Amino acid sequence: MWRNANYPERKKTTMATVVEMSPTSEQSEFVLGTPVNKKTPALKVPSLCSMRYGIAFVTHFCNFTLMAQNSIVSITMVAMVNNTDHPPYLNSSTEQLPAGLSGDQHEASKHLSIKGIGYGGQFALWQKWAPPNERSRLCTIALSGMTLGIFTVLLVGGIISEALGWPFVFYSFGAGGVLCSLLWFILIYDDPVSHPWISGPEREYILSSLNQQFSSEKQPLPIKAMLKSLPLWSMCLCTMTHQWLVNTFVMYTPTYISSVFKVNIRDNGFLSSLPFIVAWVLGILGGQLADFLLSKNFRLITVRKFITLLGNTPPAALIAALPYIQSSYITTIIFLTISCGLCPLCQAGVYINALDIAPRYASILMGTSRGLAHSSAVLVPIVAGFFLNQDAEFGWRNFFFVVFAVHLLGLIIYLVFGKADVQEWAREGKLTRL
Repeated sequence: MWRNANYPERKKTTMATVVEMSPTSEQSEFVLGTPVNKKTPALKVPSLCSMRYGIAFVTHFCNFTLMAQNSIVSITMVAMVNNTDHPPYLNSSTEQLPAGLSGDQHEASKHLSIKGIGYGGQFALWQKWAPPNERSRLCTIALSGMTLGIFTVLLVGGIISEALGWPFVFYSFGAGGVLCSLLWFILIYDDPVSHPWISGPEREYILSSLNQQFSSEKQPLPIKAMLKSLPLWSMCLCTMTHQWLVNTFVMYTPTYISSVFKVNIRDNGFLSSLPFIVAWVLGILGGQLADFLLSKNFRLITVRKFITLLGNTPPAALIAALPYIQSSYITTIIFLTISCGLCPLCQAGVYINALDIAPRYASILMGTSRGLAHSSAVLVPIVAGFFLNQDAEFGWRNFFFVVFAVHLLGLIIYLVFGKADVQEWAREGKLTRL
């Protein structure tokens, strides 16, 4: 025996139900791929002092550690190449110096590309932990840890290299990774239902806002439909081209400042880290802005594209202008600060778009898209080496112009084909038996 989900609800029985995942104009709408009753009253629960925000801060620290470990080579490269910033007796590995700048950055980029796959898993958390009206701010709190990791490495990496030697930079942040793993395994749970320390009101608030309904049957991944999905491809391409710019900042900001202004490694760290602390603050504020605009009844796709536009166009234009202001290091630092500071706004835009178009597969899609995006970490050193080795005078200008062109291409494609509604291939119908 079967009955429709729109039939009046009764107390729990052993009866079977067919739930069709389609919203009605009066009662429900799609949120994270499931119908949510719009008449359900919002519960008053704590925000910052709550388990969902605690998970956001733990994920923030995990992203901090992961990106810090990925970015270590960007500041230690100067010490490794110069071979003058550490005593040789500290570690036998100091005798193995890099043969050239481009080659080692290329090797480091392989680690960036491989570790990029690790970012997708956290989006499975937000599918079940983030209420729709808090999704942007929770995700940006978590993702902004990556920016803080880069800032910390650039700030203290030079100091540690001068004081103890560049191997100790790797040792320090490696220890942070161990601590991060312990916190993750102890404090993180798949969903509010299984978490032992969440309060009752918060659990009810999250579940009622998401109206989670889980299917006991696993459905196959719609690979063919995904490959034909323009919104998915536009999201992946825009993420990749944006990451191209981010990798340029991470890998070449210290090198550019060192080569143009001839500063030592300590000053290089301070100057290079300045844009990233601004980026960390603006990244978190970007999530607040996105949720604020949504609360004012702006369309979701409008908010995603607007935030993505802010995080793409000004940064790309400013970095393309850097070679024309080499006479002033103050102006250069201002341009780098503004450009890098606006980049993380995309965390509330295209970076979490997978939660909008295919929430059931958000972790898979984000892991895949981030893995593809970090392929730019392999391509950036190749392109940079090509231009910088051929033409010393115009190398930086040509390299930054290519960065601008690639960046703009991905943005245009996303603005044209990007969507924020659940795609047909990502919808599901659930069967619950009597």
